[in-house]
Amino acid sequence: MKSERGIYMLVGIFFFVVMVIYFLWSGEASGSIMLFAAAGLGVMPGLYFSWWVRRMPLRPEDRPEATMSEGSGAVGAFPSNTIWPFVLGMGAALTALSLVFGAWLAVVGLSFIISTALNVSLESRRGGSI
Repeated sequence: MKSERGIYMLVGIFFFVVMVIYFLWSGEASGSIMLFAAAGLGVMPGLYFSWWVRRMPLRPEDRPEATMSEGSGAVGAFPSNTIWPFVLGMGAALTALSLVFGAWLAVVGLSFIISTALNVSLESRRGGSI
């Protein structure tokens, strides 16, 4: 987490410096506010990782004396092939098309999106496809 923390904090500091230079150079408020928000998008995860670094034991990749065998083992649990990303995409497309064809299509699209959220969580709990 130490390297991730450093990367996010550097991104936030970079955008903050750019924001100060931009504001002093142009005097425009809207661009400066957007750059300030971009700096926040870098600093907030960096502060969250800093908070976790103090509460968790160091991972093997954060310790210089760690061996290769300490980092071996199960990487994680990955879901099997599923239809739900396609259904989510269809729901998003139908919801976007509702801007053209009417609000009734948003009801159909949002029902696809809600059913996808429900079924993905059920599928991951059951450990297989529905």
